[in-house]
Amino acid sequence: MAKSTISIRIDENLKKETEATLENMGLNLTTAVTIFAKTLVKEQKFPFEITADPFYSAENQAYLKKAIAALESKQGETHELIND
Repeated sequence: MAKSTISIRIDENLKKETEATLENMGLNLTTAVTIFAKTLVKEQKFPFEITADPFYSAENQAYLKKAIAALESKQGETHELIND
């Protein structure tokens, strides 16, 4: 089977962390991408769920900004997990 090269741009630290994680699994980046591509083609969908993190929603960000402002002005309540 003929081989083809794919060139992608990715954050350098993310690449290093990904390679280290894959190495711990006994894989390399080429093998992981090949597994991904074969599964994508076979199943005709991403082999994992893609969802938005609700932490980054506009509603939550507005809430966090309001809570931070209240804490900074000493009007808010601290959380039990926050050490003063």
